[in-house]
Amino acid sequence: MIQDKAYFFCGVGGSGMAPLALIVLAKGGRVAGSDRSRDQGRTPEKFAFLERRGVALFPQDGSGVAAGQTLVASGAIEDTVPDIRAARQAGAGIVSRAELLARLFNSAPLGIGVAGTSGKSTTTGMIGWILHAAGKDPTIMNGAEMKNFVTADTPFASAVVGSGEAFVSEVDESDGSIARYAPKVAVVNNIALDHKSMDELRALFAEFAAKAEVAVLNLDNAETAALAKGLDPEKVLSYGLDRDDVDLCASGIAPAPDGIDFTVARRGTGERAGVKLRLPGRHNVSNALAALGAAVACGVPLAQAAEALGRYEGVRRRMDVVGSAAGVTVIDDFAHNPDKIAATLDTLHAFPGRLLVMFQPHGYGPLRLMKDAFVSGFASGLAPEDVLVMPEPVYYGGTVDRSVSTADIVEGVRAAGRDARAFPDRAACGEELLGLARPGDRIVVMGARDDTLAEFARRLVERLKAGAA
Repeated sequence: MIQDKAYFFCGVGGSGMAPLALIVLAKGGRVAGSDRSRDQGRTPEKFAFLERRGVALFPQDGSGVAAGQTLVASGAIEDTVPDIRAARQAGAGIVSRAELLARLFNSAPLGIGVAGTSGKSTTTGMIGWILHAAGKDPTIMNGAEMKNFVTADTPFASAVVGSGEAFVSEVDESDGSIARYAPKVAVVNNIALDHKSMDELRALFAEFAAKAEVAVLNLDNAETAALAKGLDPEKVLSYGLDRDDVDLCASGIAPAPDGIDFTVARRGTGERAGVKLRLPGRHNVSNALAALGAAVACGVPLAQAAEALGRYEGVRRRMDVVGSAAGVTVIDDFAHNPDKIAATLDTLHAFPGRLLVMFQPHGYGPLRLMKDAFVSGFASGLAPEDVLVMPEPVYYGGTVDRSVSTADIVEGVRAAGRDARAFPDRAACGEELLGLARPGDRIVVMGARDDTLAEFARRLVERLKAGAA
């Protein structure tokens, strides 16, 4: 379905587009693309990597689009983008990123779809690594770069193309595209307010899980537990922390600053295995149980899967320690919705040190939808000594309702008695963070859909080092 066909990816550098482009390329497709970020000079190393892999890159002005191609666009691309206009004028086919990914996923003999409001990328990476370690040679489509698969030749390892039956992929509910997928194994980590109303989310996740032969479900999450009650019990593989009513249970949880240990037990078989996870936080124990459940559903013995998890290194921008200088540690994190933010703050507060948090919202739409949840989340999640600084949301142009700004979030957090400060841009936030930082502090850079946040975090470390010198 891909061999020798020509595809043009509009927004090819995006976290969901780049790995899909690489999978299409590896399966014999001809791939070209454009990206506004490349035109603006952002993340040049990523685009150099794509070119080395064989992706032909063009400005996002329509010049690279030709008849005979299929243009692949994300849901965020508007008809005003020159590539879209050029495709229509040339008579080229147009498909959404989700539609093309779903075609590939649904054609695989063993599709493992990872869904949920939070934890998808980490869980996808865990499952992919376990199956890889078990010799199943999976194809993996992730929205984040998986550290276990990073090499000198592959510095951006968000996609792995294997020859085995398994195709492991994140599936997205934010645009409704989860409805396109027909998984053999469906994982649902959790369901919480994010891009859509709860009623819409419940319907999407329920339909997704119902299609699967095995649904791996988190009973610690009330919404997912309610979903499980509507499914055939024979197809549900449940998991949870410190409970005896689930198929996979984690107990003896022992946190550490750089990881967390626990014992996993499988109900009905008596199997038990120790897991020494290199990632911190109870939320990652939950992600690990989801991955273990999916691996068991794919025929990997529990003990073998648990051993592989001990060698899992995580994905980039998930509580990544970028560096330390002058007694200050800088952490880069993808947290961008209330649940993810709460998980990060809870994990970091388990250990001493003030948090200086910069949160860059990933768009005006999510900011407007989740305004109250952001306010309550930061108000309850920040300690009295912590400081929150916020620039305006990511905005690359286009038509969007910008009636809610970061100042509205900051005002609500301050009214709840926490220290929050709004700034017009990220540079001003950086100056504030550096001015506030003192030994023992941890600076946390939070946000999604902006690859330059990682570079921003690295620059903070460099400036801390220069100041210390």
